[in-house]
Amino acid sequence: MASPYRELLTVPGARLFVTAGLVGRMSMSMVGIGIVLFVTAVTGSYGVAGAVTATLSVAFAVGAPLSARFADRYGQHRVLAPLAVANTVSFAALITVGQARLPLWTLFTAAAAAGLTQVSLGAWVRARWAHALRETPARMHTAYSFESVVDETIFIAGPMLVTVLSTGVHPAAGLVASATCTLSGSLALAGQRGTEPPPRPREPGGGDGVLRNTGLVVLTPVFLMLGMTFGSTDVTAVAFAEEQGHKALAGALIGCYALGSGVAALWYGARHWNAPLARRFQAGLVLLVAGLVGPVLVGDLYLMMFVVFFAGLAISPTIIPGFGLVERLVPAGALTQGLALVSTAIGVGVALGSSLAGRSVDWQGSRTTFLIPLGCAVAAALIGMVGLRTMRKHESSSRLLVAPEPAE
Repeated sequence: MASPYRELLTVPGARLFVTAGLVGRMSMSMVGIGIVLFVTAVTGSYGVAGAVTATLSVAFAVGAPLSARFADRYGQHRVLAPLAVANTVSFAALITVGQARLPLWTLFTAAAAAGLTQVSLGAWVRARWAHALRETPARMHTAYSFESVVDETIFIAGPMLVTVLSTGVHPAAGLVASATCTLSGSLALAGQRGTEPPPRPREPGGGDGVLRNTGLVVLTPVFLMLGMTFGSTDVTAVAFAEEQGHKALAGALIGCYALGSGVAALWYGARHWNAPLARRFQAGLVLLVAGLVGPVLVGDLYLMMFVVFFAGLAISPTIIPGFGLVERLVPAGALTQGLALVSTAIGVGVALGSSLAGRSVDWQGSRTTFLIPLGCAVAAALIGMVGLRTMRKHESSSRLLVAPEPAE
């Protein structure tokens, strides 16, 4: 591991909250596939499975920013522990009603409860990094880079683990493993009080103002479009592999995309950057668009692996400064909520992009459907460039958009 990452993990308490966060958010790459495999096993319907998954995603989009807001106000441990227990009970109920073949509405009710109690744990961990590195803010890009590597590792390992458990052990085994990861990781993180950001109660007559924050008004739709880019790319890649007669290599194809992002995150975080975060974010958006032109033109599976690896190289250099922008724009007392909001936007975008790409694949095949992630990336770039330029004009006093990061 490069020296900046070794130094990062010497921060007091960092190894513990990083480990807890990794375990706790394994479920973010497992729960969707786990629900599909379980619900199709007990109902025989992919349509029902997709609808149950969508219900959980919508509930998560509602609940995650709210739980993050309470965490900022009352402290992470006060919110995280009861939510983790409630989330475990909700998944237990989902499995129970599915196994008992109870009416379908009970599946949707349990899925909604599970989504409402699922936290965006990556945002909570990133908030801890911001608190731990408050005296050395220039190191935040290394911390966010490291967290991006953790995310990519999770998205490589999680789907394989849940598939093996659900198909080789029991249809519910994947969901059980997912819920267990959430519970154990969340409780471990809640118990680490020393690295927890201090609660910031709401001031009388004041408001958090996160939803009215100009920066988040710009960044949230950008992250939504990025999520749609990622979700549509994954679905289209699976369809492409199947059309090429190598469905078993679909996971490897998606893994190449994630691998490219992970490699870029390690490289990005090990460097010191003088360019402002906003400029780096815009550059990442442009590179993401350029990288997604290749898949539209390629017709060979093995060449596609090579192409999507290079397309993935642009993901982390876009996401990392994006989180950095949130950290700079949002008041410290609402940081967890701000990070959770954009993280949730990515998750909702993934669900929307997956659905859109799935319909397109059924209608016109994967080759044409690769235009969807390209189009979503173009939309993200346009929104980001226009929005950040508008912010620069109207908020010329902001230290974020007019000045580079402080030197290390």
